[in-house]
Formats: sequence, C-alpha cells, structure tokens
Amino acid sequence: MLRHWRRYALLGLLGIGLYNSMQYLALTTSSPLNVTLVASGVPVWMLLVGRLFYNVPVKGRQIGGALLSIAGVLVVMCRGSLAELAALRLVAGDLIMIVATIVWSFYSWSLLQKNDVPALRADWAAFLLAQVAYGVLWSPALAGGEWALSTPQIVWSWPLAAALLYLAIGPAIIAMRCWGAGVQRAGPGISAFFINLTPLFTALLSAAFLGELPQLYHVAAFGLIVGGIVVSAR
Repeated sequence: MLRHWRRYALLGLLGIGLYNSMQYLALTTSSPLNVTLVASGVPVWMLLVGRLFYNVPVKGRQIGGALLSIAGVLVVMCRGSLAELAALRLVAGDLIMIVATIVWSFYSWSLLQKNDVPALRADWAAFLLAQVAYGVLWSPALAGGEWALSTPQIVWSWPLAAALLYLAIGPAIIAMRCWGAGVQRAGPGISAFFINLTPLFTALLSAAFLGELPQLYHVAAFGLIVGGIVVSAR
C-alpha cells in the first residue's frame, strides 16, 4: 500500500471520495428521480471514456445496447407517461451528478490497469481495503471543506446508526466488491449496463415495502434494460 500509494490514492479519490460525496451533494438540490435518471447515462460515459482515454473501440451493438438501456430507465422514471418526462427539469444537482458519473467511469477503467500488485489482484479483500484506506483519507478533507462553508447539524439516533451500519456493509463492501469483480471479469463497458437495473430494483422494492404495486410500464422497462444488456454483451 505504501509502495503503490499513488495508485490506491487515485482509486480511493475517484471511487470512494469524489463519487460518493458528489452523489450526496447532488441530492441536496435535486430529487432522487432526477439523480437516478442522470446516473443512467453511465453506459454512455463509460464507452466514451474507454474510447477517448484508454483506446478501447466502441462497437455498434454497444451503442444499440446503451440506447435500449437508457430508454428502459426513461420508462421507469416517467412512469410510462410522456407528460411526466416533459416535466423533468435539470438543476445544479443534476449537473453535479453528471460529473460524478464521469468520475465513476474513470474509476471503473482504472480498476483494469495492469500495474496492480499481483497479490492484491488475487486477494480482493486486500485490494478493496487499499482503496478504502486511502478513500477514508480523502473523505475527511471533503467533509472539512463542507463544514468550513456551512454549519451542519447531526442529530444522532439509533435509526441513524443503523443507516450508517448499512452503508458501511452494503454499498461500501458488498456492492464495491461485486462491482470490482464484475469489471475485472466482464469489462467496464459491459458492467455499466447493469447499473441501469437500479431504478427498476428501486421500483420493485417500493412495491415490496411501500405497497406500490408493479405496473405495466415496469414490465416494459425491464424488457428494454435487459434487452440492452443482452445486445451489448453478445
């Protein structure tokens, strides 16, 4: 970790520090609906970053898959209504989220660099720990900047503690590990399409926990998103 500190400091900055901070910052001025919609552009940014900075060619079926996948997300976000889609408006948080998706694309492609220590590539826990260790160093710097510009008020409670515990185990360990393994085995270009399943899973979880029954547009969105994955991965 010390010998290759530049490598892991960069991964920690992109994947742990900047992306998460910008996503939370975006939610202060934008709605979860808009943030999820903007994040659905990850497949497009992933293909562009790979082509422009890593010389990875973009194939026609990947473009077709991206269009299908984004169309599926649009169906979920507008609930199958063109009127709701036309009512969406971009705000400052949406622009921040666009930058966050570009940062995530660079992070994902950086996971495939060949100058990793072989032992860390073989030991996923150590490889993830190296990123998180440096990411934890970046996060206080960003938090310090926020506190210097504002006066945050944290109200501690057991629900807040439970939420922090979930964030520490779910997104920070399980999701990051699965994403890293998927990128290393399938490549960032293919993996990016699976991110667009997030709004669909959100709708299904809403049905399970909030009593919002699935609608016909959920079926249509599922078909489009999965169709995009199949087309791009063939």
